[in-house]
Amino acid sequence: MDQCEDREEGVPPSKSTLCGEHESQTKAQRNPPGPPPSSVSCKSDASKDEPFNFKVQPVSAAERGQRSQSAGSSCPSVRSDWSKGQNPDFSGEPGPTRERKMSGVCEEKQLSCCALCQDVLKDPVSTSCGHWFCRQCISSYWDQSASSGDSSCPQCGERSRSRAGLQTASQSSCVQTDVGLQEVLDEHKISLRRRCERVTEGSDETGSRSLLNRIYTELYITEGHSEEVHTQHEVRQLETASQMDALHDAPIRCQDIFKALPDQQRPIRVVLTNGVAGVGKTFSVQKFTLDWAEGLENQHVSVVVLLSFRELNLIRDEQYSLLELLHVFHPTLQKVTAEKLAVSQLLFIFDGLDESRLSLDFTNRKLLSDVTQKSSVSQLLTNLIQGNLLPSALIWITSRPTAANQIPPTCVDRLTEARGFTDAQKEEYFRRRFSDEELSSRIISHMKTSRSLHIMCRIPVFCWITATVLEHMLTTEQRGELPKTLTDMYSHFLLVQTKRKKNKYHEGHETSPQELTEADREVLLKLGRLAFEHLEKGNIMFYQEDLEQCGLDVTEASVYSGVCTEIFKRECVIFQKPVYCFVHLSIQEFLGAVYMFHCHSNGKMEVLKDFLENNPDDPYYYISFSDDLLRRTINKSLQSKNGHLDLFVRFLHGLCLESNQRLLRGLLGQTEISAGTIQRVINNLKEMNSDKTSPDRRINIFHCLMEMNDLSVHQEIQEFLKSENRSEKELSEIQCSALAFMLQMSEEVLDELDLQKYNTSWQGRLRLIPAVRNCRKARLTECWLSESHCEVVASALKSNPSHMTELDMSWNELQDSAVKLLCAGLESPNCRLETLRLMRCGLSKISCDYLAAALKSNPSHLRQLDLRGNYKLKDPDVKQLWDLRESPAYRLETLRWR
Repeated sequence: MDQCEDREEGVPPSKSTLCGEHESQTKAQRNPPGPPPSSVSCKSDASKDEPFNFKVQPVSAAERGQRSQSAGSSCPSVRSDWSKGQNPDFSGEPGPTRERKMSGVCEEKQLSCCALCQDVLKDPVSTSCGHWFCRQCISSYWDQSASSGDSSCPQCGERSRSRAGLQTASQSSCVQTDVGLQEVLDEHKISLRRRCERVTEGSDETGSRSLLNRIYTELYITEGHSEEVHTQHEVRQLETASQMDALHDAPIRCQDIFKALPDQQRPIRVVLTNGVAGVGKTFSVQKFTLDWAEGLENQHVSVVVLLSFRELNLIRDEQYSLLELLHVFHPTLQKVTAEKLAVSQLLFIFDGLDESRLSLDFTNRKLLSDVTQKSSVSQLLTNLIQGNLLPSALIWITSRPTAANQIPPTCVDRLTEARGFTDAQKEEYFRRRFSDEELSSRIISHMKTSRSLHIMCRIPVFCWITATVLEHMLTTEQRGELPKTLTDMYSHFLLVQTKRKKNKYHEGHETSPQELTEADREVLLKLGRLAFEHLEKGNIMFYQEDLEQCGLDVTEASVYSGVCTEIFKRECVIFQKPVYCFVHLSIQEFLGAVYMFHCHSNGKMEVLKDFLENNPDDPYYYISFSDDLLRRTINKSLQSKNGHLDLFVRFLHGLCLESNQRLLRGLLGQTEISAGTIQRVINNLKEMNSDKTSPDRRINIFHCLMEMNDLSVHQEIQEFLKSENRSEKELSEIQCSALAFMLQMSEEVLDELDLQKYNTSWQGRLRLIPAVRNCRKARLTECWLSESHCEVVASALKSNPSHMTELDMSWNELQDSAVKLLCAGLESPNCRLETLRLMRCGLSKISCDYLAAALKSNPSHLRQLDLRGNYKLKDPDVKQLWDLRESPAYRLETLRWR
């Protein structure tokens, strides 16, 4: 981050934990008769050989009462012997005597304070020039003068070094046992404050950086997470999260991430926070760090060590000790020794586990317990997380869900999920971003008109994209129709970024937003190639050599900072290897789709050969119709386990529309897709059938129709839900996918989902299965269920919250392999199932073993288990289950199997 000016806003730090008075008091005041004072002398022998403790030590009320009875000052003379053998007072509580003394300090400094503070100087602080004020007054003064850039002392006019450097009365005198170390920690706080106080939304342009405290909107962070979110595309996870908001427990503030809940017995040492790309995990980390550096929160922590995995990747092949690692990435801590670390409360924040290229092996590790012992960075991290190195250190790790399983659950004390913005927080974001109330209201109103846009605005980065596009369209002459689909929004965003680049570099005369210069076109297509080639590989971070392989010069990429951002570790000048990434994963997916469409339109099929896995002997290989390209691509995406191509495919379909082609004419070229071709694409989507594909994957077909502005299926299902004679209406397969999506997203929990009550084919019934995530009772009988369908049911049982209390899967030939998948849901602590019927499902003893193991893992809920009609089962096969029924430790009351 760039070195920034003094803060324009904020609050000075809270009280220090050490007490003391100003040294200008008289000797009689410093050495009164009575009990020994509470603070040690700076030159007293009592402090020798004692390690410096940065932690706040609790002090009883009785001890504070005894201290307040002292007739003298709470701080002894620097030459006094009274402090020998006494422990320092870390309470920071003023008490009656202390308050009178503070009033005296105010008089001694001849300070003209506010009327409220004339009698008692409340919450006293000192500027770097030694003048005393109450915190409220000095904060108010600097808030008023912030706009002029003045942060000088109102008493003498001397400019303060930083507001974070304010000194409370309890910090002022002989309170620092190790003055040199405290100066080091003060400088470290200043460094972190400068690093975190200004942030960039989207691009890395210095001019676009904003004060974090001005734009920060609290994220929705919850305890625990859905154990199956990593099997869905992140946009689908957002859709699921939007339905859970109103049903979940109270959110957790990022500043309270290490505070245990009332029912949690053990302390929290390691926290893992999951969240989709761009949801705001890094902003939360920066807010936590900034509040600590400013003395506002978590002051029990001595040192915060902020590290990102993209930084650690740069030294993954080198040997370091943990102490050296601190010194390298935080030069302000160079003077901190191993001895000081051992007695300090440290917090390590490792941001972006999904960007890690380290190999974290928690099984075959080298045991490390010495912070000066050199090893690989991977070994240092695993030993630190497991508590071998600095066992008292706190650890906070952030990650996208797909990479979170790199950390064993046994190493994590708290698992949280960052779900982005709630509906209210979305509106708050836009109102905070725009001072023009009318503009913010129009943007909020338009966002609500589109389900896709509204869901995507859970991501702060997408809120920034939306704000960028709509502000431009609503405040310039190039208004036109506001975007309603994701493809439309991203097409406008790309053009806005290109225009801003032209204005920034004064490139020629004003042009229409659809016009691109040849240079712009070449660079954007190279960026598209980079996005496309690495999308299939799952790479989201790129190095210079990756850019060069796509023909990109680093300077070309840097001028498009609103699209592809260059990231440097600015504080550590020894690492000058730049790392690049797209502003958000969805932008990479969009540019990848643009590049693929461009190659197809211009006959560059060789580029797409590997992706489409074409066989030259395939008669379709030489056909260039768009419907064939889309058919092949969507089939490929349906085969994906985690749906990583789902949004890419949506964009590809959206680019077929004439309106989007007109916007991106400079990139796509003169593409002409006839109305007949468009209709064939729509018909193909509606008729597409893939029995072996997960029903979750097939919901994306419905979203592709929405991107093509075909709302017919959506409208048909809305009418179906309003109808009183639903059983008479025959549903097509695509209508079943749309219905499953709408039922799953509904704020109302469905009482019963009975697939046999829907008038559709058996393939259509299978497409309805995702709706089990939002129902209390599910009857999935005689539906030809396969393992992929059992995975969906298991994910419903694992979800947080899980609503299902009754499940009937009878008359399906599940076999043991499918029961094993189902039991993964039964053993989840989130599962609330009370009744399970598996009649005539072809079960054997192995299935009974799976069921018994699952109930032992989660004995709290299941009351009835019906296994009748499984003729392979014998008495010995069900003995484990019968024993559970007989045991008072389990709630199983009824077991039927004959």
